Amino acid sequence: MDEKDIDSTRLAWLAVPLAAILAAPTALAASLEELRQQGSIRVAVANEVPYGYLDDEGQGQGAGPEVARHVLEELGIDDIEWVATSFGDLMPGLEEGRFDMAAAEMAIRPERCERVLFSAPNTSYGEGLLVRATNPLDIRGYEDFASRDDISVAVLQGATQVDILRALEVPDDRMTTIASNDAAIEALLSDRADAYAGTGLTVSQLGDQSPDVEVVEGFEDPKVDGKIVRSWGGFTFPTDAETLRDAFDDALTDYRHTQEWEDTLTRHGFTQDDVLNAFRFETEWLCRQET
Repeated sequence: MDEKDIDSTRLAWLAVPLAAILAAPTALAASLEELRQQGSIRVAVANEVPYGYLDDEGQGQGAGPEVARHVLEELGIDDIEWVATSFGDLMPGLEEGRFDMAAAEMAIRPERCERVLFSAPNTSYGEGLLVRATNPLDIRGYEDFASRDDISVAVLQGATQVDILRALEVPDDRMTTIASNDAAIEALLSDRADAYAGTGLTVSQLGDQSPDVEVVEGFEDPKVDGKIVRSWGGFTFPTDAETLRDAFDDALTDYRHTQEWEDTLTRHGFTQDDVLNAFRFETEWLCRQET
């Protein structure tokens, strides 16, 4: 083989990967009509209770899957292929066409809006407070621990609530650290703390465990740097599935005004404040907010 033949061979090998790349089909999202015709859809969850998870029979359960099941039936899609994956794989899976939508109550955030399409908010979840029954000290929000020196709060070691309370200028000596959520009720009943700070869902679940404690009603969402510490979760779709997302949104919007929808959320631990807050912002607004 002479030098000219070698050069030609090298060029041929170099051209193969480029040709393969150019010829490779782009993963396109299935259209609503295609999904209706095949009667099935692939829906991903991140196996997080109570947001979206699979039961022992491989069926989707939780706030996301149960609402999605109803909405998809309204759209004429009855067969759901549930796919369990890690939370970090949800967006790559949508981008690569490995599933058609996700029902994981992923928080609607600007950086995510650049990669996937979000539905209208289905849930809202934020912070909460657990106190002794009847709330004898009239504790209403995290800011109370900064403005009052007669109350203290229990927090889970290493939890984000520690940072939130410090950002609100709550002194460390008004915070009692506990090792697990299971220790929260005992901390209140033994007077080690006057309240327990956690996510709204965690606090709601703890409130159901003992008649001697309760969730603070009318809880005031904390604000850090002028922003409410709260998330809004929605269903996610590939960026080229706008028709499917829009049809899903229309049905979801109607469903959110039913008692059945509200019962689904509260059955999974969402508080009445969480339910009301789901209507607070629209997806377009949430996608524009700075992080």
